[in-house]
Amino acid sequence: MADPDPLAPLAELPGVAATGDEARDALGRAHRHKYNLRGWPTTAAEASVRAARASSVLDGGSLNLADAGDADPVLSGALRVAEALEGGATSMVGVWQRAPLQAIARLHALAASDLTDDDRLGRPRPDAGVARRLQLLADLVTGGSRVPAHILASVAHGELLTLEPFGVADGVVARAVSRLITMSSGLDPHGLGVPEIYWMRQSGDYRASARGFASGTPDGLTAWLINCSRGLHAGAREALSIAQAMTE
Repeated sequence: MADPDPLAPLAELPGVAATGDEARDALGRAHRHKYNLRGWPTTAAEASVRAARASSVLDGGSLNLADAGDADPVLSGALRVAEALEGGATSMVGVWQRAPLQAIARLHALAASDLTDDDRLGRPRPDAGVARRLQLLADLVTGGSRVPAHILASVAHGELLTLEPFGVADGVVARAVSRLITMSSGLDPHGLGVPEIYWMRQSGDYRASARGFASGTPDGLTAWLINCSRGLHAGAREALSIAQAMTE
């Protein structure tokens, strides 16, 4: 008999399935927009930049590139991460599908290269608990769970925020991993959605629900999973607005 899916109970929490279905439907509409049928590389590139800027703000960085002077290191790192996520199977998505821990380390090296010493890039804190939880996460995303992608992305996102495996740029990495899962799973294959803007605009709720995830309580887990799906839904609306602007 197969081992029970450790994440299966999350799908039964109130509102989780419904908000996930709404997000999936909204992302499907974005992908079916007439411009995105062929022009998706252009809209995906725009979505990627918007996602990076919002993710930067959530980690205390800038929203915009400076006109002069030194570039903000958090934003620079977020933009490097965004660039790595473009390109489908030839990009970080392919690495993620083969070796998620390698992908996480690479994302951190990109996100934190201006924020910490070179010998710390891509290297989680030397803590047995951190290593164990990262391995458990890798096992879940490589077949250890069969929950819908919106739940798996939310769990990976929340776990990396909670664990803070590197101690710097963990938020940028966590949100990038969420994007990797939605892309690699086919939920948002071209990365057209921009949930990061929703989370940035609702940063208080985002941080509070992340603390709820860390608590492990049913209410806390529910709040986080729903917040993540609402972000995906709002990110799909942003994707539609990008595509519509391209047709005007």
